Amino acid sequence: MKTKIVILDFDGTLGDSQTLITRTMRATLKQLGLPERTTEECAKTIGLPLKQCFKVLQPMTEEKAEACDVLFHKLFMENNVPGAVPAFPGVIKTIKQLHNKGLIVTIASSRVHHSLAAFVEELHLEPYISFILGADDVEKAKPNAEPVLKTLHHFGLQPAEALVVGDTAFDILMGRNAGTKTCGVTYGNGSKEDLQAALADYIIDEFAEIEQCLE
Repeated sequence: MKTKIVILDFDGTLGDSQTLITRTMRATLKQLGLPERTTEECAKTIGLPLKQCFKVLQPMTEEKAEACDVLFHKLFMENNVPGAVPAFPGVIKTIKQLHNKGLIVTIASSRVHHSLAAFVEELHLEPYISFILGADDVEKAKPNAEPVLKTLHHFGLQPAEALVVGDTAFDILMGRNAGTKTCGVTYGNGSKEDLQAALADYIIDEFAEIEQCLE
């Protein structure tokens, strides 16, 4: 079935946010007196809901995870100056091309909705992104299928008409759980091996190559 909608992850797929996120994670752990974690350890959790990220880094109670969540957002807002999260090469041009070809382009991310909307505005992509769905818009975040299924329901489309694109196994599993085609990008936070293990239908090294994955 022909692809009608492309559902994109944000962090590590559209925006190069790894440095900002991992630095903020490490600062959060330090300020709360929790064991330090390396940049690499923090990067491997990107893609999960934020509280789950901290639980993976350090076993903790829900109360402590909530404290991490609150402090992270405070520090993130302080550090998130204009230009702190640039788009990866080819992202803006390719999204415009997809839109101009009649494809619906959306975002489904573990980031909260208002943060996604702010980045879309900063990158001047509002005319080309038809729907934004953040972690606070669903009950079950990725790798659960809910973000994809909720997006498809909004447009009255079927899983076979969708391509889910992301940089981690969490994104690929979300798409597979929903029954869509999936595409992994190798330039983000995950590895090619992780994407292969998650059974991505396509794996690309540059965002512009996404057009080769459309049926």
